[in-house]
Amino acid sequence: MKINKLVFAVVALGLAAGASAQMKPEDQIKYRKAGYSFMSWNMGKIKAQTIDNPGSFNKDQVAGAANAIAAIANSGMGALYGPGTDKDVGNQKTRVKPEFFQQQDEVRKLAVAFVKEANELQKVAATGDAAAIKAQFGKTGESCKACHDKFRKDE
Repeated sequence: MKINKLVFAVVALGLAAGASAQMKPEDQIKYRKAGYSFMSWNMGKIKAQTIDNPGSFNKDQVAGAANAIAAIANSGMGALYGPGTDKDVGNQKTRVKPEFFQQQDEVRKLAVAFVKEANELQKVAATGDAAAIKAQFGKTGESCKACHDKFRKDE
């Protein structure tokens, strides 16, 4: 099973890299922002049901949100950080710091950690255990924050 996931990830990354090579930098920024916005919206759904208002917990909605987060995490978003996407392009603004493009080993480490936590969130959410989901949600959020703290400019 792990080998199949690895093969899928390598193939998906290769396809995404090929597709992004044909994509304008402005579009790469637009699509990565859309992906992160969708992921944020789904993180908000889980937070609302496990932290803000646990009485509203709906295991199917939380599992669906976790599935979306894991799908985005595994989608090859890194391919949308191509040449020319390190600064604002056209009407697309970016908050990525230049260090993101200079410290690829650190970026890779943070990305792998995020994918691991997102995949674990998906697994835990499938159990319907609200307390376990809340705990894993915290770990997943921390992995997001680690990248934001290092590589995202404040507004």
